[in-house]
Amino acid sequence: MLTNVASVLAGLIGAGIIFMGARAFWAPQAAVGFGIPGTRTEDPDFRAWLSVKAVRDMASGVFVLILLVGATPQLLGWFMLAATCVPVGDALIVLRGNGPKAAVYGIHGATAVVMLVISVLLLVG
Repeated sequence: MLTNVASVLAGLIGAGIIFMGARAFWAPQAAVGFGIPGTRTEDPDFRAWLSVKAVRDMASGVFVLILLVGATPQLLGWFMLAATCVPVGDALIVLRGNGPKAAVYGIHGATAVVMLVISVLLLVG
């Protein structure tokens, strides 16, 4: 039962990552919410880097969905555990850049905790 709940949550995480990546193409101003002060979404150089990040986000979300459909819950759990490094790294980047603590803990930290819980549920289920 917990494995099923964790699988659904992993699928939602994957879909959310795809959505956030795709959103960078039609709403680049949303990148301000990442938490890095002074984000200039109108800068063409920034938009180029944002596009690189967006493609990687979308691919990461697709990886989750592929594993959800074609792998064991344990393999998905290991992937989700490894992928937890991404929001942890994002939190450290925002913290190092003197970004808002709400973004550090409320967005990136909370995402890491949720992904860690999903990972544990998939690995022990």
